[in-house]
Amino acid sequence: MNRIIVALFVLFSLSSCTSKFQKVLKNKDIDYKVSMAEKYYEAKKYRNAQQLFENVMPFVKGTPRYEELYLKFANSYYYDDDYDNAENLFKTFVEYFPNSPKTADVEFLRAYTYYKRSPKAELDQTTTNKTIVTMQAFIDAHPTSEKVKEATQVIDACREKLELKDYKTATLYDNLALYRAAAVSYGLLSDNYPDSKNADKYKLLTVQAYYKFAENSFADKQKDRYEKVIEEYNDFVDRFSDSPLMPEAKKIKKQTDNFLNIKK
Repeated sequence: MNRIIVALFVLFSLSSCTSKFQKVLKNKDIDYKVSMAEKYYEAKKYRNAQQLFENVMPFVKGTPRYEELYLKFANSYYYDDDYDNAENLFKTFVEYFPNSPKTADVEFLRAYTYYKRSPKAELDQTTTNKTIVTMQAFIDAHPTSEKVKEATQVIDACREKLELKDYKTATLYDNLALYRAAAVSYGLLSDNYPDSKNADKYKLLTVQAYYKFAENSFADKQKDRYEKVIEEYNDFVDRFSDSPLMPEAKKIKKQTDNFLNIKK
C-alpha cells in the first residue's frame, strides 16, 4: 500500500512540475522566460533550460545579453551529455562571436565533444581523428592557453587508441593466418608510432609474421620471402639494437639463415 502511495505522490509531483514548466513556456514575458531559463540552468535542469533558451533566442538576438545566453544555451547541451548538439552550438558561437574572450574556451570544448564521442578502439575512429585535428587546431590558434596541456594529453590519448585499434587489426590478421597482411600491418604500426613504448615489439612481430608467411608459402616462393625476413630483421637491428627483444629476433634470423643455406 505504501508503495502505491509513494508512486502516486511521485506521479503527482512530476505532473505538477510539467504543468508549471508549460506555464513558463507559454508566458509572453521574455524577460521572465530568460530569468526562468537561467534558474533551470543553475538547477541543472538542462532539458527545461534548453527549451526556454531556444524559445527566447530570436528575441534577445542583438541585445547585450545575447552572447552570454547563447553560451549558456550551448553549455546546457554539453552538460546534458548531448555532444552532437553541443558541438554544433559551440561552432556557431565562434562564428557569431569571433572576438569574444570566451572563444578559446569554446573552441576547446568543441574539440572535447569529439573526444567525448570517441568510441572503443574496436569501432570506427572517425571522431577520434576529428578530436586530434580540432585539438591541434586549438593548440595552433591558442598556444598560450592554459588548456594547451590538457589538449595535448587528449591528443596523446587519441593516438594511443588509434594505435590500439591498429594493433588489434594486425593481431586479427595474424590469428587468421593472414601473415602477409599481418606483417604489413605490424610494420605500419612500428613506422607510424615510432615513439611508442611498443615500437620494438611491433617490429619483432613484423619479422615474425614475414617468417610465418615465408614458412607457409609454396616452395618456389620461399627463398624471396625468407630474404624479406632478413631485410626486416636488419631493420630491427638498425632501429632497436638495445631492445630486450633482440634474442628472439636473432632466433628467427638463425632459422631463416638455415633455410637459405640449405637452398644454396
